[in-house]
Amino acid sequence: MSDIIRRDPRAERIARNRLHPLHAALQPQQIQWMGPNGIVRKNPHAAAAGFIGPAGLKRIDRSGAQQGGGSKRQSSSAQVQLPLHVIEQPAFIIAVVPDMVGGRLSSHDKDLLGLAHQLAGKDGAVLAVVFGEHKESAFDTAGIDRLLQLEGDEYGGYSPEQRVLALRAVDNQFSPRHWLLPDSRTGGGELGRRLASSLGERPATRVWQVKDGQSTGRAGAGREDIARAAPRLILAAAECAEPVSETRHEARSVELSAQVPRNLPRIEDLGSVAVDPAQIPMAESEFILSGGNGVKDWALFHRAAVTLGATEGASRVAVDDGHMPRARQVGATGTWVTARVYMAVGISGAIQHLQGIGACDKVVAINLDPGCDMIKRADMAVIGDSAAILQALIERVEAYRNGAKRDAA
Repeated sequence: MSDIIRRDPRAERIARNRLHPLHAALQPQQIQWMGPNGIVRKNPHAAAAGFIGPAGLKRIDRSGAQQGGGSKRQSSSAQVQLPLHVIEQPAFIIAVVPDMVGGRLSSHDKDLLGLAHQLAGKDGAVLAVVFGEHKESAFDTAGIDRLLQLEGDEYGGYSPEQRVLALRAVDNQFSPRHWLLPDSRTGGGELGRRLASSLGERPATRVWQVKDGQSTGRAGAGREDIARAAPRLILAAAECAEPVSETRHEARSVELSAQVPRNLPRIEDLGSVAVDPAQIPMAESEFILSGGNGVKDWALFHRAAVTLGATEGASRVAVDDGHMPRARQVGATGTWVTARVYMAVGISGAIQHLQGIGACDKVVAINLDPGCDMIKRADMAVIGDSAAILQALIERVEAYRNGAKRDAA
């Protein structure tokens, strides 16, 4: 018998034709890849059984109903429930203080909770300390076993001194084996260093991995790694671990047994400082309005960005056509962005552009083509003319603000 590998011209043509019904079946499935911070990310759906939906997209089925080779989707109204992880008497506590920007868990917070879940193992419990009111409804699927919510005006705004006093009370009551905080610019980095000074601990900073009792953190402007025995207080970077996705957790509410003293602050919070969104670098912006080839009225686009208070971005086509400067190009060939909300107007979604917005929390797409890749990537999509949609959006925002001013008066 011959061991020569024969080419299949038909299969090669199908693999090149993205619109062919069998195109997805011939694509190699990416199991893991290197993230932007050098951390290996894994595809949790790589080995999951599923089916090809009517739009040509693979749908994941964890109920087992689709296993057995059937090509037709079986109707089922039952929702799959992840197994519930309950720790009644934990041997120790891993305390986590998420940033909760906007009252919700960010992707950085979820990575941090994934690291806490690894450190807790089967015998420990993850305790999350949340300050003030929140809008999060998915604490159970984020890996939280105990939830301590500290409410009060003293924790509102910028109040690091009062928060450190509260964390000291948590430390006295629960004696956590590890403290985990995000090493971020949105509060976690500063609060973690203040807590370390108050506890007399030497923290590990910019940690991207904790394994076998060793923590590894970035140093030297990201060019070097420092490995040391994992300390009690860890300030972790984004992508420090995989978020919890395979189990639900109890997220049982707990309370402090001791009253936290009211601290006389040496720092007065004067509120937020108004910043021109156009001056914010795209890599640091939390809200980006990005335009592409489908935008025909650029004056309206700029007015929408000002009304929404968004930082402007653009696709490569819009930049090449001279509608936006090169510094505003989003994508693998431009700027990688990590916005909490990324609104793409008239952008079809080239692979380089989708790579550049991979770390964005929520993607909103406005496009005339319901089958474009950006619509498939988006968390929310609006199909229609971009000019009409932007105009309606401007009118709604202005009406809301005028109504709020009248109510305040």
